[in-house]
Amino acid sequence: MKKVKITVMRMACYTDLMEQYENPIANACNMEVGQVFVANGWQKPEGLCGSAWESMSPFVMALACGAEDFYDGWMKNKRSAMISCNDGFRPVSFLLETMEERAE
Repeated sequence: MKKVKITVMRMACYTDLMEQYENPIANACNMEVGQVFVANGWQKPEGLCGSAWESMSPFVMALACGAEDFYDGWMKNKRSAMISCNDGFRPVSFLLETMEERAE
């Protein structure tokens, strides 16, 4: 099993939807563009949002176990995936990349 690098690539914020539908949340997301996490195989990295982990964990597990070429050529790098968290108000896009380093 391999380690998987998780990089925060982009953060969006849909204030119009938040104003219309969301109850105010004080500190809904602590991610920052460029922030990097490393998953040790299937284990959730410390500090990574639990909701984001739920969205990406199947892909992290697959990459850690050697899967590649999701959806028949979706990604230029066959050992990667671009996954967004499931927050419809402030989605965060994460790049997942299989590392050469073996998980502990």
